[in-house]
Amino acid sequence: MEKLLIEGGHPLEGKVQISGAKNSAVALIPAAILADSPVTIDNLPNISDVETLADLLEEIGGQTKLDGDTLVIHPENMFAMPLPNGRVKKLRASYYMMGAMLGKFKKAVIGLPGGCNLGPRPIDQHIKGFEALGAKVTNEQGAVYLQADELVGARIYLDVVSVGATINIMLAAVRAKGKTIIENAAKEPEIIDVATLLTNMGANIKGAGTNVIRITGVDSLHGCRHSIIPDRIEAGTYMVLAAAMGRAVIIDNVIPDHVESLSAKLREMGVLIEEADDQILIQGHSGLNPVDVKTLVHPGFPTDLQQPITSLLTQADGVSMVTDTIYNARFKHIDELRRMGANIKVEGRSAIINGGTPLQGAKVRASDLRAGASLVVAGLMAEGVTEITGVEHIDRGYGGLEEKLKGLGAKIWREGLTEKELAEIEES
Repeated sequence: MEKLLIEGGHPLEGKVQISGAKNSAVALIPAAILADSPVTIDNLPNISDVETLADLLEEIGGQTKLDGDTLVIHPENMFAMPLPNGRVKKLRASYYMMGAMLGKFKKAVIGLPGGCNLGPRPIDQHIKGFEALGAKVTNEQGAVYLQADELVGARIYLDVVSVGATINIMLAAVRAKGKTIIENAAKEPEIIDVATLLTNMGANIKGAGTNVIRITGVDSLHGCRHSIIPDRIEAGTYMVLAAAMGRAVIIDNVIPDHVESLSAKLREMGVLIEEADDQILIQGHSGLNPVDVKTLVHPGFPTDLQQPITSLLTQADGVSMVTDTIYNARFKHIDELRRMGANIKVEGRSAIINGGTPLQGAKVRASDLRAGASLVVAGLMAEGVTEITGVEHIDRGYGGLEEKLKGLGAKIWREGLTEKELAEIEES
């Protein structure tokens, strides 16, 4: 195991290339199960989740070849092998195997997924959708069993707007008989990305990106080639990093509309931002203003950027409030920021940040992916060296983090954990 070390205080300048979207990749790879011929996915991010999902496809009989940012998937010999344990437990997005395998084989056994621990994130809306399509769903010894004689299109209203449930129901419905209508569907760009892949495979999907998606089932799907959209959360994270320490940083390979809610908040804080077709230039600021941030479903402020912007707000001149309406447990980074000198208190779903207190390097731990990103932001702003453990969480969503930050002028490196540090982690 490793730790990430950051020497703070070094300004950032230059250009950073944004990778393909993690939240698209983890759905697109399972979606390839539905095809009857090879699927090629380009612009994949270099993250551990991609490797884990490729390994899962191998477990059910597929053949995969990962070459740089391109993954070729051969689904011809896949079968409905049960996956109650093992790699499927490593990441939450493995639940997309449920919809894809149910659509292709009319059955699946998938272990309840792992990934970031963000408190209760039930999959009841996924199950509601599967059952509406005709599947029998049971939970036995920590695994979900799905079985259907046939899948038949249905009208499905999601009680809660859910990206995961919207995509999972899409995956099952594209091979169902008749028409499926998903109401109160999520509208994130990643859903459009998945719908584009499925359409290129021969699916009939209308309305992706709106709150009503209409799917007419087809008998079979074929392979295709698809390039993933840029990662708006990675782009947003580097925008926050640039706002924190940048002189002039160009964020390259980004769709500005996808990060509009963040751009608006950064401008409100006093950050200078210029946009081009696929680039954003962050030119720094003369001082940060406090702002209030509330996370909402798309196109509102993304919950995945709540933690990074919280770190930035510790240096604003005044009191800010960050409210997370999506995940009430997404404040585990606050205690770590306090170790570094931040003045923050949590009240229910909100963090109240008294800005302007200087940060000091400290030993901190990333409890989840975006908490790790927030600690990187804090480490770049802090005086001295910050040591971050729990790096495996960061690696799930930020490919080439050190190389990209070094290219901008940051002082960042990795070291192996000592026996004492390993023992402390095991005890915690």
